[in-house]
Amino acid sequence: MASPPENPQTNPPKGKAPQKQPGKETQNAPSTGPWLIILLILVIGSLMMMKSSPENTGSKVDYSFFVSELKRGNVDSVEFHGDILTGKWKTRPENPDKEKKEEKLAEEFNTVLPSHPVEDRNLIPELEKQAVTFKAESTNVGIGAYILPWLIGPLLIIGFFWFMLKRSADPMGSGMLGNFTKSPAKRFRPSEEQTTFDDVAAMEQAKSELQEVVEFLKTPAKFQRLGAQIPKGVLLMGSPGTGKTLLARATAGEAGVPFYSINGSEFIQMFVGVGASRVRELFRTAKENAPCIIFVDEIDAVGRIRGAGLGGGHDEREQTLNQMLSEMDGFQQNEAVIIIAATNRPDVLDPG
Repeated sequence: MASPPENPQTNPPKGKAPQKQPGKETQNAPSTGPWLIILLILVIGSLMMMKSSPENTGSKVDYSFFVSELKRGNVDSVEFHGDILTGKWKTRPENPDKEKKEEKLAEEFNTVLPSHPVEDRNLIPELEKQAVTFKAESTNVGIGAYILPWLIGPLLIIGFFWFMLKRSADPMGSGMLGNFTKSPAKRFRPSEEQTTFDDVAAMEQAKSELQEVVEFLKTPAKFQRLGAQIPKGVLLMGSPGTGKTLLARATAGEAGVPFYSINGSEFIQMFVGVGASRVRELFRTAKENAPCIIFVDEIDAVGRIRGAGLGGGHDEREQTLNQMLSEMDGFQQNEAVIIIAATNRPDVLDPG
């Protein structure tokens, strides 16, 4: 346990500070481009099919109105599509709807033909009498032409929810839930110009004690060969502004290893389980990039004595602390990951 002095004098780091990197390596998110293109093609195709459907041609009129206009000689041409009749007026008639008397119908129209047994046998003779051009088109189209437009909507909804669940289930993704569970830790990569013990004034005793940690991070195999047990964590205690963070960064700089920095309060969120998820991700990333140092500032934000909160064992803070202790217990001897925590309230920390 290293305790920095109350008011040490610290020199500014030489050169530029190490460049901050994200707390984890960016992973390739699942590509959504092809799926979006396919959905777009389906939507456009469905809309075109629906627009070209006979039922959507011009104004829809009653069959009786069509017959009356036919007898008046106002029908120019018609086309049969099964039980749907489409055609063109010679002159646009007024809308038969009393509420829309002022509006005229479109140049084209469609109506539903009477089906068997109420079949209009006088229709064809009347068309010939009025010299109306008429033709019929085959109705033998694929069943997909009718089903596809009705399936597009449900497929889009199902696809949207599947996509959201897929992204949410992966805590490494950038989905809706992934934004909450991913670790906010900042990563500092080792560089030529970085903070070392030479940049930290005084604190000789603390630097001497941390030198063993540096040696372990530099040559972990030597300690493992001898069967030495290196502490899994170091607690820095001191008043605010005494250089605890600088000392932790200098330790990483001396060892030349990545340095993950996070504040204890960043683990806690209003959603249950988010803190534990962030702890799991942080430790997973650290193990993948071992040897490295995880620095948790203000550890008292999550490390308070358990059982003192109103939530008891189900308190989010306690779940986060339990997960952190579990991750530290799960370290293997060949995983060179050191936890350095800092606090100015050691009296409130959980002794476990």
